[in-house]
Amino acid sequence: MAAIVSPLHPAAPWYPWLKAAVFALLACNTAVYVVSGTLSEALDSAAWLALLASFELETGFSGRFSEGRATVVLRSVRLAAAAAILAAAIGYARGNDWLDAINLGLWIAVVVLLEFDVRAAQARLWLTAITFVLYTGLAVLVMAWAWRGEWFDAYDALLWIIAFFTIEINVLQGYDRKKLE
Repeated sequence: MAAIVSPLHPAAPWYPWLKAAVFALLACNTAVYVVSGTLSEALDSAAWLALLASFELETGFSGRFSEGRATVVLRSVRLAAAAAILAAAIGYARGNDWLDAINLGLWIAVVVLLEFDVRAAQARLWLTAITFVLYTGLAVLVMAWAWRGEWFDAYDALLWIIAFFTIEINVLQGYDRKKLE
């Protein structure tokens, strides 16, 4: 008997294509920020892309990159990305780019929770509640950028929400795999 696959399940036939499309679009956005944005925007976007890729490698691919030397490399990438994000945050604050600074702060909180979530399954309920609040704040920022007519920023922020949501799905699937073992 064939199992029924939820539309948001990674086994859905369109899911890998969605992830690939989102990664490609975010890579294009990063190129736009590198070429025509501020130094803070370029650092911010490149660092988040590196973080996203490291989380995807650790939480996806059936756990192939979640042990041993791969973990050390991924954590090193995250440390370097964190330094670039800190530099971008300072740049945003110095440039009075408050929406970008708030956005960065919310994303830092999401990643801290995601790091904890990847490692500690027992606190699932409160992690889900906090994550929901953070993603709601990020969605409000998407609307704020759209309201201000800053369409590229709104579009970029929405892509990041979708991208990190796919990582959350990977984490949840990891919980399901652990329960079955």
